[in-house]
Amino acid sequence: MPTAITPRRQLRDDFESDEADSASPDMVPSSQPDFASSKRARLSDGSASTSLNGTPLTNGYHPQPNLLQRETLRSRGARRKYQPGSIVRVKLANFVTYTAVEFFPGPSLNMVIGPNGTGKSTLVCAICLGLGWGPQAADHSEHLGRAKEVSEYVKHGSQEAMIEIELAKDGKRFKNNIVIRCTIKREGNKSVYSVDGKAQSKKAIVDLARSLSIQIDNLCQFLPQDKVVEFAAMTPVELLRSTQRAVASQEMMDMHEQLKDLRRKQKDAQARSTADQDSLTNLESRQRLQEADVERMREREQTVKHVSYLEAARPFAAYRSARLVYAQAKNRRKEASEELTRLQNEVEPSLRAVNATQRYKEQVETVAAERKDAIGKAERRADGIDKRFRDLQDKHNECVAQFQAERNTGREKKLEIARHEDTIRRLKRQMEEQPSELDVQTFNERIREKRRAIQNCSDQIEELKRKQTELTQRGREKKLRVQQAEQELAKLDSQAGRQEKKLQNASRDTAKLWDWVQQHQDEFERPVLGPPIVECSVKDPRYVDLIESLFQKGVMLSFTTQTRNDFKKLSNVAASQRLSEINIKTMEAGLEPFQPPVSPDEMSRFGFDSWALDLLDGPERVLAMLCAEVHIHATGVAVRDTSTQQFEMLQKSPISAWVASKSSYKINRRREYGPGATSTQVRPVRRAAVWTEQPVDLTAKRTLQENIAGLNDEAEACCTEIKEAQTRIIAWRESIQKAGEEEKQLTTEKTDKQRAISEFKALPTKLAANEDKLASAQAAISAVKDRLRAIVDQQDAIAMERAQIALDYADAVEALRVCHNSLHEAEIMLIEATSDFDTLKERNSSVKELLESQQRQVDELVRETNEVQREARGLLETCSRMLGSGADDELRAFLQRLPEGQTTEELEAEIDSEKARLELMHEGNGGVIKEYETRQKKIDSLTSRLEEIKFALSELDDKIKELRDQWEPELDSLVGKISESFSFNMEQISCAGEVGVYKDDDFDQWAIQIRVKFREHEPLTTLDSHRQSGGERAVSTIFYLMSLQSLTKSPFRVVDEINQGMDPRNERLVHRRMVGIACGIVDQPTNNTAISQRDDEDRDGEEVDEHDEAGRGGSQYFLITPKLLHNLTYERGMRVLCIASGEYMPAERSRVDFKGCVDLMRGLRAGGMGVTVAR
Repeated sequence: MPTAITPRRQLRDDFESDEADSASPDMVPSSQPDFASSKRARLSDGSASTSLNGTPLTNGYHPQPNLLQRETLRSRGARRKYQPGSIVRVKLANFVTYTAVEFFPGPSLNMVIGPNGTGKSTLVCAICLGLGWGPQAADHSEHLGRAKEVSEYVKHGSQEAMIEIELAKDGKRFKNNIVIRCTIKREGNKSVYSVDGKAQSKKAIVDLARSLSIQIDNLCQFLPQDKVVEFAAMTPVELLRSTQRAVASQEMMDMHEQLKDLRRKQKDAQARSTADQDSLTNLESRQRLQEADVERMREREQTVKHVSYLEAARPFAAYRSARLVYAQAKNRRKEASEELTRLQNEVEPSLRAVNATQRYKEQVETVAAERKDAIGKAERRADGIDKRFRDLQDKHNECVAQFQAERNTGREKKLEIARHEDTIRRLKRQMEEQPSELDVQTFNERIREKRRAIQNCSDQIEELKRKQTELTQRGREKKLRVQQAEQELAKLDSQAGRQEKKLQNASRDTAKLWDWVQQHQDEFERPVLGPPIVECSVKDPRYVDLIESLFQKGVMLSFTTQTRNDFKKLSNVAASQRLSEINIKTMEAGLEPFQPPVSPDEMSRFGFDSWALDLLDGPERVLAMLCAEVHIHATGVAVRDTSTQQFEMLQKSPISAWVASKSSYKINRRREYGPGATSTQVRPVRRAAVWTEQPVDLTAKRTLQENIAGLNDEAEACCTEIKEAQTRIIAWRESIQKAGEEEKQLTTEKTDKQRAISEFKALPTKLAANEDKLASAQAAISAVKDRLRAIVDQQDAIAMERAQIALDYADAVEALRVCHNSLHEAEIMLIEATSDFDTLKERNSSVKELLESQQRQVDELVRETNEVQREARGLLETCSRMLGSGADDELRAFLQRLPEGQTTEELEAEIDSEKARLELMHEGNGGVIKEYETRQKKIDSLTSRLEEIKFALSELDDKIKELRDQWEPELDSLVGKISESFSFNMEQISCAGEVGVYKDDDFDQWAIQIRVKFREHEPLTTLDSHRQSGGERAVSTIFYLMSLQSLTKSPFRVVDEINQGMDPRNERLVHRRMVGIACGIVDQPTNNTAISQRDDEDRDGEEVDEHDEAGRGGSQYFLITPKLLHNLTYERGMRVLCIASGEYMPAERSRVDFKGCVDLMRGLRAGGMGVTVAR
């Protein structure tokens, strides 16, 4: 378990005094007891003093007083205090590798040392997590590169971890030190915080830390091990931002952000202004080009508008005309009415007599009409009576019909009674004649015998049919085998057939698949080519053995497809048929890619007759497949053997294989071992077995012929048996027919006898039924007689009622005659009145015609006046609508300006004139004006917007200038101080450097520019990863961080393993400079004057002046490193935290006493010096 040996915790009041009085470099174990006296014992001259309270050294010597006194560092007058927010204590429990540990860092430089893996960087993680920052930032960037989840920092085997950090008080808000505790729970991956025992949120902890100027997310303050490279790779722009966060005020950072934002807005406004100005210039130039056309179009448009206005004014002219016509018609109507009144007054006496006669006539007409109505009523009454009479006649006729029907029913019933009596007598006679008995069982047995005979015949027929089917199938099989044998016999006589036979001998599965392919070629995208055995042949028989020896069996049996889809389909077919040893190759290209490796002349020099490809004949794609598999295009063939010279030439040539005489050669080259690393494989040429011209196998041919003859005989025998079976089937069918007829006769005879017996048994029932029917018929005869008597009574009643109605009808006819006489009298009187009226009317006809003529004239004038008035009102409504609120103002003004006396004819003449003028104008493009006006609106809008942008740019310029005048001097001053300190630090290691601000028009491009020089004769160059080494960048980085020391507001800084990339010299110089700055031993430059440094050798025994608090260094430093050089500078105020772990660490940490070890080492060194002096 890693164990941290740290200084014990002490009270804040006596911590510094004990630190000042102690002779050790503050490495006190937490279990080490306090010394009896806090003061150092004085050593007098000549007396032997004891080191460590009188204890002698292990080497037997006692230390000399002056040497021991020189070795002991003097106490300083002032005591260093913790700055507000600096770390006083860190306590961990179950955190990463620590079970329980407590750190007590000093207020100045804290060097955390220990081997790798002991837990140094764990302290950095604890500070980050304990102060509220997580492993990852809000933007998912990592504060710590160790783990992304906070629960991963809980020690293995534990459920929660604890971090407790004690921060120094500020004396204002916090009177006591601040104790922040963070509990990390593995379950739920969450953290719980508290401040001085009170629970707080994570945000509250971060806000508290920020209020104390703690910036864990600023690499200028907190630089963990995993972020060292990231800080070194930080861009100058990011470095300026981090520097401002570290040493500048928040107001200064806000001003920078405002400047960047204002500059972005300014650039956007300038871009918009430029774009708008370009658009405005373009639009204005186009506007000027179209101005003349637009003027002409506008003039024409005005003329068109004027014509439209004139046409719109037609209702107004028409209204004025209609109003004038109405006034004239109204005057004429008035005059005609007055004339009618005068005429009526003149003829009034004559008309009075005519009117009286007319009234008398009208009264007589009324009386005549009334008498006509009386006649109508009398006629309707007589008609009603007549209708009643006819209805009674209909009823009488119905009674007569009913009487006749009943009589017919009686006759039918009498006939029915006679029938029933005959039936009863017949049934009684039949009951006396009993039928013969029926033996049903005998009949059934005879019928079953016939049926069994029929079934037996049917079974025989089915058996014969089955046998006939089997014989037919056997015959077909024999014929099929005959056809196959004949095909095999034909193949024996053909080359293709012999090759297919060889293919079958070589691989039955391949031959089977080839047969299938030949039958289903239409199912493939392109033709599938068979194995080379059947597709290829050797052109010259002399080379058959040589060519065939080049191919293995798998190549000879390979199918060749021309597309990928055909390859897949053929593979699936082979798999579905469970065929093995199937080889399929896909060859989409022809022979073009396969060219000989050497020219024909060179081939001849090697002794080759030809290439193997040239000696083979077959489909192009099959030959291309053989080229791809066996390289026949690059394989030489020769009948003569290869000479030694030719063999040596072939070894140096690109040819790798050839066949000559009785041997096949193949050269294997290993290029990785050099051009001479070759081996040659020689195999004997085997005899050809595929592409050979062999005679037909007579034995096989004779066997096939014998098989064909035997199969034909068997097929003839099958046909004979089929015919015999057919004859027997016909005989059995005749037997079935005969037995069927006999069965039918027996069934008919049985059915007839059964029917006779059934009918005899049913005779009593039929007799009873007929006797019942006879009784019913007799009863029905009696009912018919009763109904006939009722019908006769009804006829008598109808006759009496008809007589009464006849009398009523006679009275109605008499009343109708009287009404007719009265009507005749009234009509005579009407004729007399009409005659008198016509006479008077004739006498006054001229007067009446005059009045009627005048009345018609008045009516015509009234109608005419109304029509003109209606027309005028319609025109008035039209004009009112045109002048209403929705009308065009310009049109309304035009209509109101029309001349009052303008007629319709004048208006039409003006319209025709304007139209004639319009025809003389060119029409042009109708959209030009709209386009011109739209463009003018855009010009106006752009002009207005440019003015707004100009005003906004002016305001932005003023704001930028105002903010820049505040921010830039402060930034220059701040960077100047940093540069002064950085230059001074670089000078102390015999190097040079400066820090400046790169200024750009864009404030987001302003950056820190660090320029350094590590060699005497080279110029200052910008610090980057291309010019300086890793160690030089590390030195520059740490010096830049140290330059922020006097300006920073951060209470502490953490740098983890910054010295890993430095060489020993730079590491030593940087360490001494860091110690001097952090502990206040070396002041920063002031007015270009610096206090000189002291070498380690001159510091021994030298008095050190007291410093005030301001001169004792800056904020608290944590420098974490796994290794240190020997004899590094050590000053009062440093604190070394040694972390040790491993299997040899004691379980009780009190047994590890670093302070005792240091005191012992000092004693040993002092003793050794004393001995040297004595000598």
